[in-house]
Amino acid sequence: MDAEISPAAVESLLGTADEPRIVDIRSPAAFRRGHIPGSENIPFPELPQRVASLADADHIVTVCPHGESSIQAARLIASYEGTDTARVESMHGGLTAWDGEFEAATAAPDEGPESPF
Repeated sequence: MDAEISPAAVESLLGTADEPRIVDIRSPAAFRRGHIPGSENIPFPELPQRVASLADADHIVTVCPHGESSIQAARLIASYEGTDTARVESMHGGLTAWDGEFEAATAAPDEGPESPF
């Protein structure tokens, strides 16, 4: 893992040639309720089996609700042989610190409150 990246820095990279692959490690239900535009959902428990899908990335940013679990996810991704040359960062403060846009899908009635976290 290279370091943490601020939410403002992540937002400034969206839509640019340097846009990172944003990996949201929350549950699929939480992801559907709201996520950073363009991010992909790889729940933390599935990450060890799916990290190979990130091997082509040059820059990866992990996100979670508060920026704690995403540090562990970034370390796991950075330790994988196929991603060891990528810049891997955790978004500081997590989604609670994110002031940018959220993409959301309508939650199913059994998925609980509409909070994105």
